[in-house]
Amino acid sequence: MARRRVRKKKLPENPVKVTIESLSHDGRGVAHVDGKVVFIDEALPGEELEFIYTDNRRDYAEGKVATLLTRSEHRVEPACPHFGVCGGCSFQHVDDAEQIHFKEDLLQEQFRRIGKVEIPKIWEPLTGPHWGYRSKARMGVKYVAKKGRVLVGFRERRNPFLAEIESCKVMHPIVGEKLMDLSAMIGKLTIKDKIPQIEVAIGEQACVLAFRVLEAPTAEDRQIMSDFGKEHGISICLQLKGPDTIMPIPGDAEVTPGYRLPDQQVAFKFRPAMFTQVNYDINRKMVNRAIEALELNENDNVLDLFCGLGNFTLPMATRAGHVVGVEADLPLVKHARENARLNRLDNVDFYVADLSKDVSEQEWSRQRFNKVLLDPSRAGASEVLHNFKHWRPERIVYVSCNPSTLARDAGILVNELDYKLIKAGVMDMFPQTAHVESIALFER
Repeated sequence: MARRRVRKKKLPENPVKVTIESLSHDGRGVAHVDGKVVFIDEALPGEELEFIYTDNRRDYAEGKVATLLTRSEHRVEPACPHFGVCGGCSFQHVDDAEQIHFKEDLLQEQFRRIGKVEIPKIWEPLTGPHWGYRSKARMGVKYVAKKGRVLVGFRERRNPFLAEIESCKVMHPIVGEKLMDLSAMIGKLTIKDKIPQIEVAIGEQACVLAFRVLEAPTAEDRQIMSDFGKEHGISICLQLKGPDTIMPIPGDAEVTPGYRLPDQQVAFKFRPAMFTQVNYDINRKMVNRAIEALELNENDNVLDLFCGLGNFTLPMATRAGHVVGVEADLPLVKHARENARLNRLDNVDFYVADLSKDVSEQEWSRQRFNKVLLDPSRAGASEVLHNFKHWRPERIVYVSCNPSTLARDAGILVNELDYKLIKAGVMDMFPQTAHVESIALFER
């Protein structure tokens, strides 16, 4: 039986006048038309404007500003000419201080609504550079024959197509100001239509670009890429399959990016596709805050859950008696162990474990830990929290990239496990975006 074709509802063509009531969790203006919520890009609370619909669904609609009738005091002119087209940033039209206020308000609202917990004290926000801060990214690449050029950058806002941009102001300038140079170089290759993405990994002393290639480059291609890298001070690598296949161009030296945490005198090396924090300035301040909040001393046995390559584990080991790091990704754990050797830290152990499953019978889990740090993915850490009944840590620092799952887990810690929330706050890891990085301290 043939499926009935669903016709897309025709969008109203005429602009609609509204007053913006608030901001949504992703930074869009919220208004109501005939009882239905409408999310409007680049609209700020209190502004009166006319918008046009871009989508209209059963429960909500979306739109974009057509005419701004009144202007919020917090509105500024975007610094990037591609803002509004490129989907990389969503907050360039908001002044820096208001960006922080929005994130703090969202964090408190999520704790209150989802976790049923009030934040008793808001930490001073951690802030840093607002431009040129991003050191890690995955950029899309697309050869467009009709345009006669290769597009390099990020996808359009709410659209799967690559945006046609010439630069990126939030990316470190060694890459952000060279998108057109990259485009021109790739355009000379025989495999210009066989490169879907570039993994950007910028260390403090080196920049590595790993090109995902669907077809092996010719000797001439490799020479073009190698020459480009030498000219611009960038190491070019090729990725033929998975991340473990990333290798330098034959004949070129392998370059390993790295970063330092000077206050703890710890250095890290990492491979291009490995997860690291994108903002080195905020990362240093974040690690310092976590260590200070845990009040580490030589008698502590500390557990670092979702430890990655040891970003918190190793600096904590410079203060604590013993630290255990646990992570599901085996390559990251191997690299964490190597970084521990690099820094001559022998009071730290790393284990591989899927923390979304029962870990109570694993060797490391049978220990007692008096302090715990968690830094999970966006999914949060709810599955592992039941183990706290056994560990009974006196202090917990929770670092989060998703305020809603942090709020949910705070509710479990406070309302089910009898912990007390001491304070929480935001860390501006991603300025010019609505992304909220946060940290919370709990005590038993």
